[in-house]
Amino acid sequence: MNKTKWIILAVVVVVVLWGLASYNGFVSKNEAVDSQWAQVETQYQRRLDLIPNLVNSVKGAMKQEQSVFNAIADARTRYAGAATVDEKAAAAGQIETALSRLLVVMENYPTLKSMDVVQGLMAELAGTENRVSVERKRFNDAVQLLNVAIKGFPSNLIAKVFGFNERQYFESVSGAENAPKVEF
Repeated sequence: MNKTKWIILAVVVVVVLWGLASYNGFVSKNEAVDSQWAQVETQYQRRLDLIPNLVNSVKGAMKQEQSVFNAIADARTRYAGAATVDEKAAAAGQIETALSRLLVVMENYPTLKSMDVVQGLMAELAGTENRVSVERKRFNDAVQLLNVAIKGFPSNLIAKVFGFNERQYFESVSGAENAPKVEF
């Protein structure tokens, strides 16, 4: 009988330790997702900081393309006022659409392309766009790790007990697969 008690105690200890390890794993993965979203937002902020410099450099030479500038300004305002991740992602998508239109316009104006300031800012903006892309990918990777752990058995039992839920992947906005059209 004494041996049976030790076996039961050992099983209970193993189950408790497994539960604690699973819980800590979920906390860690959840924090990784939050941290990675903060990195995405950091790159969004870098982009938003560069945009006014680019716009002001180009604005004087492109007065007739006021709608592009207005779209960028409106999207920046929407991003600044966004409260949720989904709202921020949607606003970021609007910024990307407006920036794509700006890039097309700039390609149609060779004199703008030759301006050193504009070229430098465009290079910075292109670098920022690459950083945004990388950080979004890392965010989705962190979400995938968390979601797999939440869905997998038997860890899904611990996830349900402690209220860990799946997180949403970052997805591009509708129409992002289409090239922007700029009309004059």
